[in-house]
Amino acid sequence: MKEQLTKEPKVTWKLVKEHGLSKEEYLRIKKILGRNPTYTELGMYSVMWSEHCSYKNSIALLKTLPREGKSLLAKAGEENAGVVDIGDGMAVVFKIESHNHPCAVEPYQGAATGIGGILRDIFTMGARPIASLDSLHFGEMSNPRTRYLFDGVVRGIGDYGNCFGVPTVAGEVYFEHSFTGNPLVNCMAVGVVKVDRIARAKACGSGNPVLIVGASTGRDGIHGVTFASEEISEKSEEKRPSVQIGDPFMEKLLLEATLEIIKADLIVGIQDMGGAGITCSTSETAARGKSGIEIDISKVPFREKNMTPYEIMISESQERMLVIAKKGKEKKVQKIFSKWGLNSRIIGKVTDDKMLRIKNKGRVVAEIPAYSLVLGGGAPVYKREKRKPKYLKETSKLNLSKIKPPKDLNEVLLKLLGSPNIASKRWVFEQYDTMVRTQTVVGPGSDSAILRIRKRKKGLALTTDCNPRFCYLNPKEGGKMAVAEAARNVVCSGARPVAITNCLNFGNPYKPEMYWTFVECVTGMGEACRFFETPVTGGNVSFYNEDPKGAVYPTPVIGMLGILEDMSDATTQWFKKEGDLIILLGKNKNTLDGSEYLKVIHKLVKGNPKIDLKEEKRVQKTCLEAIQQGIIKSAHDCAEGGLAVALAECCLTSPKSLGVNINLKEKIRADALLFGESPSRIILSLKKKDLEKFKKIAKKNKTKFTVIGKVGGKNLKINEFVDLEVQEMRKVYEESIPKMMEKVT
Repeated sequence: MKEQLTKEPKVTWKLVKEHGLSKEEYLRIKKILGRNPTYTELGMYSVMWSEHCSYKNSIALLKTLPREGKSLLAKAGEENAGVVDIGDGMAVVFKIESHNHPCAVEPYQGAATGIGGILRDIFTMGARPIASLDSLHFGEMSNPRTRYLFDGVVRGIGDYGNCFGVPTVAGEVYFEHSFTGNPLVNCMAVGVVKVDRIARAKACGSGNPVLIVGASTGRDGIHGVTFASEEISEKSEEKRPSVQIGDPFMEKLLLEATLEIIKADLIVGIQDMGGAGITCSTSETAARGKSGIEIDISKVPFREKNMTPYEIMISESQERMLVIAKKGKEKKVQKIFSKWGLNSRIIGKVTDDKMLRIKNKGRVVAEIPAYSLVLGGGAPVYKREKRKPKYLKETSKLNLSKIKPPKDLNEVLLKLLGSPNIASKRWVFEQYDTMVRTQTVVGPGSDSAILRIRKRKKGLALTTDCNPRFCYLNPKEGGKMAVAEAARNVVCSGARPVAITNCLNFGNPYKPEMYWTFVECVTGMGEACRFFETPVTGGNVSFYNEDPKGAVYPTPVIGMLGILEDMSDATTQWFKKEGDLIILLGKNKNTLDGSEYLKVIHKLVKGNPKIDLKEEKRVQKTCLEAIQQGIIKSAHDCAEGGLAVALAECCLTSPKSLGVNINLKEKIRADALLFGESPSRIILSLKKKDLEKFKKIAKKNKTKFTVIGKVGGKNLKINEFVDLEVQEMRKVYEESIPKMMEKVT
């Protein structure tokens, strides 16, 4: 190909810089091509070598994570999403991704298209989506902009998911000052598929036709991935056009048409057009298939006039797919898409020269080795400078002797129950349809969501977890604790932890302190995944989560999949019946490190949180065995707010508003005993007659436990420290967030 075949802007150093490429990377592009790139080619390399697509500053570390397991049907990164064999000829497909930067400037559409994109990753693999989850992080609720972003994001998730017809069954919401300018919006989707119907994201078979299906292509979302690969600034509002616009009704049609062509065995490969649009889907499928693709973009259906090759190749218009059909089957594919009222245009073919060749009305406008564009291929890989942050020296200094315990612990508990990080998230999940498709057995409000698998005895437990404050105070331990809490939550629901997907949200990797934090968190996460035998199936890295005032807390969100071998094991967190014994599995510790209590009551974010993975595993094993033996009536992990809040939640989520009488005997300062957030603790309830069976299980697993009380009455009573009516607590717990959100203008 001769350089500059089209009348495009001449590639200059200024243009290279504006596209987010370094001088070193530009010279590398010239070497690959053996010439100067065209403007269109520069755009294609820009989006594919952006942090969002190439993972250039993270992939070297991510490859150290445990990415193989006996149940995994695809290694991390091999396909659009992770695939786990659950037996009986069935598999679960699941993945989590971020849409942080779009939500910072356009919260409604940013969140909506975040859900849309992750759903397409699921059904392009032949799986029907059965659930979505989220993990949301915002600034303090006292800030009007936080309330605006919170409102927009929740409506965006709710409207898209509800219209598409997928239940949003679980999630988490955190509020911390560090997320004020740069919220985190992580969306997870889960689907089920027969093992013999899993579709692959690859292009192979020279001559096989390549189709673009779904929505028409417009200018929305251009440079979306580049926008997601830079820090939020005062100019970010100008990049509102980089936020895509979603159409859930069209996506529903796209789902049905896609599953139909897969079931009919008409295709060899399929991939979603999300970030980087046509460029990403063509280059990645070609590279995976060790082949080439040639397309003519003049055949792409447009919804805007006079679109240039550059715009067409990097547009991120939603609800589009790339389909590689079997030769001779393309008309059947088109007939199916026509039946569902969708575009399906043959735009090219698979070649055997491993080149990505882009034509416009027959004229070549870009010609690039497909392998050179993609993650794991020719995209650059870096290991950045790292340095331990100075702030850790100060934050680790937590002297409990200098913290005066409050006199009124009832008041403290009520304050914590009203804190947005702990208060009921009913305002959020009541905007979601949690029961559509009727597979939801346990929805929002317990430790994990539980879904049935139709015509099967087995079920799924799903959760998203990460305490960013722990990761800020001790990144490595925080990474471990995120995995441990996720596993603990699915165990409390009666499921065996099987695998994770992750969404790693951090600041600028070029800053040594931030890169050190990233390395520590990922190292801790990997250590815990190996320990719990929950391999990483894939996920997402989101860097540059910063605004001019600083970076977000390091937030490695864990999406955990658990399997219930028998749906009769499904367990919820609330107390069931008066007279049941209450057991604390694990042990209380004299610590307040990183606790919500320390922040809310004493205005301190300090400490050095840690976890003993061996102790954690013993606790989880004992809990799960007891549930599987049918003797546990409720199970709830101790997390934000500590033991007192966990006990309160077991009362507050009970339809019967049951109270408890608790007697704690540890000689620990009262506030640490009640509100400390040491890990590896679970509150259980069971019948008195089953206590001996439980003792045998705990003894076999060498797990410490204590009978701490009994269910009954209308109050939560803990020693002489706390005595509150359940209804009084409920008023604070349920009304806190709705009252704050009344101020949204």
